[in-house]
Amino acid sequence: MPPFDPARVLRASSLRYGKFRARGVPAILLGASAIVLAAGTVRALSAAAPSLAEVVRETTKLVLAARGDRDQPRLTA
Repeated sequence: MPPFDPARVLRASSLRYGKFRARGVPAILLGASAIVLAAGTVRALSAAAPSLAEVVRETTKLVLAARGDRDQPRLTA
């Protein structure tokens, strides 16, 4: 097995997203932070999963109530 060469790893690390480009250490740090962000999002969603159905139901009722208010004629004094 060949010895570990960190310079080779840094040269091979690149990140491209549209016009944004990162190479080397910044690309590695952005990749690691994206993984941590995704893991935190999944953990937060799994913790909130029992109440998500109720939140969606109440949000739907709120949107329907707001839409229904526009269709009704307004009373003027």
